[in-house]
Amino acid sequence: MGPTASGKTDFALRIAERVPVDIISVDSAMVYRGMDIGTAKPSRDVLARHPHALIDIRDPAQTYSVGEFVADARTCVIAALERGRLPLLVGGTMLYFKAFRGGIAELPAAATEIRAMLAERARHEGLAALHAELVRIDPVAAAAIHPNNPQRLLRALEVHAASGIPISEFWARQRGGGVADELDCRLLEFALEPPRAANYATIAQRFTEMLTGGLLDEVRALMARGDLQPPLPSMRAVGYRQVWQYLSGDIDRATMVDRAVVATRRLAKRQRTWLRNWPEKIVLNDAVEANLDSFLQSLLSNRIVRRSR
Repeated sequence: MGPTASGKTDFALRIAERVPVDIISVDSAMVYRGMDIGTAKPSRDVLARHPHALIDIRDPAQTYSVGEFVADARTCVIAALERGRLPLLVGGTMLYFKAFRGGIAELPAAATEIRAMLAERARHEGLAALHAELVRIDPVAAAAIHPNNPQRLLRALEVHAASGIPISEFWARQRGGGVADELDCRLLEFALEPPRAANYATIAQRFTEMLTGGLLDEVRALMARGDLQPPLPSMRAVGYRQVWQYLSGDIDRATMVDRAVVATRRLAKRQRTWLRNWPEKIVLNDAVEANLDSFLQSLLSNRIVRRSR
């Protein structure tokens, strides 16, 4: 785990060169096909050498829920264990990690027509109006969901519209136990937490490299499809939203760059907030990175996969 641009993928690849692992992506943007540059997706050469599960599994016009991630990740973990390999989950979507380790609430299935209606309302009325409605019908959920988080906001309203039950009640009934508990595996959670200033500098540099590497053309191609719109979860990913605004003529290039970098830094800040209170995490420091071989040998010798029975 770690904030965006903290070097998680590179670290995972260093492990994969030394240990037989199956890498499982924990990234809510990398699931989308055709969104490669802006998500910092590993290159095709890297993926050919070290395949990553749960990358390129959805079209950008589709949604991908936390529940779907947990089910898919569980399948990938089982497949890795059956091949005698270590499942290595890598990414920065902290809500996915939380659900993987602790289980998820049993929510009603997605209601496509209701979601479409709510999305249309969001376009015309604005997210603030919908959040005010959530405050009225489910103040507990409203306190936990930021007004500018359309995916969670619309889902909360959708659940209430479909079932008549506030989503916070489903949360209260949440079943305990995550994937590792279910499969009787040990779950070791490692975090990369570079200094904030260094992380922010890397974020700015990386976005510049994305622009040089063809991010504008990538978003142009997505816009040219005609079936994608800014409110979609895929198009609200940091970087894509700001480039879309620039290519639509809503902002100039300098504003695009500034907004994208600021949005990415805010994402990193939210990820750090998750990690600050994360139980049982092991922070990978410089000493571990410099002595990775001995660190991995120590883990393997302690039987890190299956619990002692």
